[in-house]
Amino acid sequence: MAPVASIREAIRILDKSAMQIVLVVGKSNRLLGTVTDGDIRRGILKGMSLDEPVHRIMNQEPTVASIEESREIILAAMHRTRLRHIPLIDANRCVKGLELLDELIQSHNRENRVVLMAGGLGSRLHPLTDECPKPMLKVGNKPLLETILENFIEYGFCRFYISVNYMADIVKSHFGDGSNWGVDIDYLHEDQRLGTAGALSLLPEKPTESLLVMNGDLLTKVNFKQLLDFHSEHRACATMCVREYDFQVPYGVVKIDDHRIVSIDEKPVQRFFVNAGIYVLEPEALDLISQNTYFDMPTLFEKLIGLKKETTVFPIREYWLDIGHLADYNRANGEYQDIFS
Repeated sequence: MAPVASIREAIRILDKSAMQIVLVVGKSNRLLGTVTDGDIRRGILKGMSLDEPVHRIMNQEPTVASIEESREIILAAMHRTRLRHIPLIDANRCVKGLELLDELIQSHNRENRVVLMAGGLGSRLHPLTDECPKPMLKVGNKPLLETILENFIEYGFCRFYISVNYMADIVKSHFGDGSNWGVDIDYLHEDQRLGTAGALSLLPEKPTESLLVMNGDLLTKVNFKQLLDFHSEHRACATMCVREYDFQVPYGVVKIDDHRIVSIDEKPVQRFFVNAGIYVLEPEALDLISQNTYFDMPTLFEKLIGLKKETTVFPIREYWLDIGHLADYNRANGEYQDIFS
């Protein structure tokens, strides 16, 4: 694509293609830079508009390979740099191809384990949750938790833990051991509420790969492959998915200096990034979680930050909905067919 094309157009190309990279070229197909999903999400974190030109976020010095280099050398470079795609160029830096690491999301089962948090009371959805745990409420034609499970399966995940507490038997009787979905499911039984991180202390063994954790009341189309790639690229100890949240102050905000009015900002919009309830954790992060004690994810991240461990944020640009209130549940049912069909 041309360097003056918009970031929004780059997103369209990335979402349409399995290659997960956009090459930005000039005259004679000369490589100017590359754009990945990570570049776009970092631009979002910086507050960039999706209508800005793509050259504002592109990597101007991407790793490249000569068309004369052997495949073995190129694959070694991919392993060393943790890249999954390297442009092939000639002596004039003109693009001649793209070497891809065989990492398509359907190509193999991932070793990463996934923990789905399904033990909450769902009090805010009373009376719907009086006889059914919130993750098992039907959205569309199936329980919400089933949609979450199938989204992970689509990206090659096959080893799951489901944390259960409130009406655990309903969850267990529906999913069983996971064989109906071709995956393995085990259960973490919370005798008392342990919070979004405390339940991880119940894992029977420490994982050897990055662990994904997700709240069981979320409806989302987040790309879990891109999430793992982002986490790995930044060599993070823990990654938190975040969502942009806008809040409009309903009054004119007066800025003052002592007794003088400096300016009046009429009903300004404040923008924040909020916790989206999806995480990636390295095994070492689990050592900080207290045993059999209520312990939530923000507390874990605060501990990691205090220890100066690498903690990153992954901004979700895909569909995401926290089903916390009845209005959210009704909205989810209204949008399900268009988003997930």
